[in-house]
Amino acid sequence: MKLITKWLLSAAALLAVAYLYSGVEIKSFPAALIAAFIIGLFNTILRPILVILTLPVTVVTLGLFLFVINALMFWSAAGLLEGFNVTGFGAALIGSLIYSALGIVIDSALQRLFPNQ
Repeated sequence: MKLITKWLLSAAALLAVAYLYSGVEIKSFPAALIAAFIIGLFNTILRPILVILTLPVTVVTLGLFLFVINALMFWSAAGLLEGFNVTGFGAALIGSLIYSALGIVIDSALQRLFPNQ
């Protein structure tokens, strides 16, 4: 139940990002659901590999390169989907920052709703 709730709230967060920032566009809630799933999949599978491969750059930049990796995950998900559009890398960076901030709020709320899971 927690996973489905997080998925729905993440899709709503994507809609909020599109509302708050004009560089990100989402056509509909079903498109946001698919985009949230793809971003979650990329963050689960590709992000750890990229973090390990770019570890020297991440250390030299004191961790700031992780923002670039998050933006690449966000931008690549938009490149794969029809109803999800990001205008460029700068828009992906700002959109991923907003989406990450909303994700922290969602995770915090879900920890209170589902304390044992």
